[in-house]
Amino acid sequence: TDLPRSPPAAAEPRHASPAAPRRLREKLRTAARMPGPPARTAPGSRQQVQGGQSPAQPASAAPPARQTRAPFRFDYERFRQSLRHPVRGGRPGEDPETRARRMKIKEMMKFAWDNYKQYALGKNELRPLTRNGHIGNMFGGLRGATVIDALDTLYIMELEEEFQEAKQWVEKSFDLNVNGEASLFEVNIRYIGGLLATYYLTGEEVFKSKALELGEKLLPAFNTPTGIPRGGSLCSPCSGMSWSWGWASAGSSILAEFGTLHLEFLHLSQLSGNPVFAEKATLSLSLPQVMNIRRVLNRVEKPQGLYPNFLSPVTGSWVQHHVSIGGLGDSFYEYLIKSWLMSDKKDSEAKKMYDDALEAIEKHLVKKSAGGLTYIAEWRGGILDHKMGHLACFSGGMIALGAQHEAEERRQRHMELAAEITSTCHESYTRSDTKLGPEAFRFDAGSEATATRLSERYYILRPEVVESYMYLWRLTHQPKYRHWGWEVVQALEKHCRVEAGFSGIRDVYSTPAMHDNMQQSFFLAETLKYLYLLFCEDDVLSLEDWVFNTEAHPLPINHTDFRA
Repeated sequence: TDLPRSPPAAAEPRHASPAAPRRLREKLRTAARMPGPPARTAPGSRQQVQGGQSPAQPASAAPPARQTRAPFRFDYERFRQSLRHPVRGGRPGEDPETRARRMKIKEMMKFAWDNYKQYALGKNELRPLTRNGHIGNMFGGLRGATVIDALDTLYIMELEEEFQEAKQWVEKSFDLNVNGEASLFEVNIRYIGGLLATYYLTGEEVFKSKALELGEKLLPAFNTPTGIPRGGSLCSPCSGMSWSWGWASAGSSILAEFGTLHLEFLHLSQLSGNPVFAEKATLSLSLPQVMNIRRVLNRVEKPQGLYPNFLSPVTGSWVQHHVSIGGLGDSFYEYLIKSWLMSDKKDSEAKKMYDDALEAIEKHLVKKSAGGLTYIAEWRGGILDHKMGHLACFSGGMIALGAQHEAEERRQRHMELAAEITSTCHESYTRSDTKLGPEAFRFDAGSEATATRLSERYYILRPEVVESYMYLWRLTHQPKYRHWGWEVVQALEKHCRVEAGFSGIRDVYSTPAMHDNMQQSFFLAETLKYLYLLFCEDDVLSLEDWVFNTEAHPLPINHTDFRA
């Protein structure tokens, strides 16, 4: 079963099939035909209308005014020269053990890729036990999620032959003219993020053109009364239609989905100076659209300063008061601090939103267990649920990253909080039989950092814990983070490696492991990349040059304007 970053109901509607009731299909068709809010247009440009059609012009209409501004062109060479460190680092002297461990992780990546290529190339994920591919319905008709997710990892690890195999598939087989409903969130973080990152790393135009073409097809998802993409954020890349599934979070929009667009859409705007794209869909609209999300969020009242997970795209008000730093909420907070960093610390609005949110989280959600473990609880209408999801374990790295730019007292407090949360997540691993962490762990009924429900005992190759290890290593250089990361490598090799790839496991407290027969694409994009970077020097994808999107795809910090 697919288990995306957010729970299945949020990102994978199970009823999206031709067998849906006829009345529902008619309703969806009607919704798809409804025009969205009028598009903002630049002087002399074509008006954008749904479906990409230009409105009919009266026979007597005067010709449009000529565009006087020179067309935008991104200067890739100037961009590369602006980077403060080589993308793959300078490879200074290092101890043999660190290099050997990094090479082991590189071998794991090659093994995962080779088996995907042999048994599932072009499908979205590999099923390693049955040696076939899996498509699923998160990505509509798009294929090759593992290819796109793996590209930048293959490049950074200098797996040159494998990178060329992946590039060739993108050039010859990656078809964007497909039918199907896709999650805007998942397509954005995996496909758009992966293509953008690989373009910035290599300068290969095919990745930029595919990213811009796909980004254009996502724009209709914003056609709602508030401009907030609808719940489930489903759109048809082929037709440009968008609608909301009624059973997807009761038609509401999910914080982590509509709040996890800014990094990628800003770069789509930065790269979209090609007049062909301006004529087709005016991708320069993408930045105002994601900025509108902030305006809605700043206007709505936040209970106790917290951001609930569900918002109505019609009224712009909260649907229910459930707050989580894990699934449904997680990457919203991550993208606030990273938007500020990516802007070279100029996006003061994002920084203030992050600071205010973190202050509310510290005040209302951060707790310490009887055994001394710090965790971030969930909040349901004022009542605390003393659990943390694996997804929430990214927060240690996020808080540490944000702390680097604070006044000393606040910096020290946040670094301690980041270290304590990361230590708690490490405990969730060490307290299992497999030394891998469960999907969620609780602090109640005498239990600490362990899953108490059967439905929360699985591990699907998730990256969030090793993500925090990587950030804490880079920001403190405390050896324990590399030690903890190597424990994860050993556990993955022992319990998740099978004859034809890597598989998630159904119960981290049971050995021998029961495999779920799924090699998730994010295992190649995130888990193995973060482990590899943990054993690299700090100048490999330096945090001075890059921020990582929530799928670990590196996007550059905007140190200057690269208009040619």
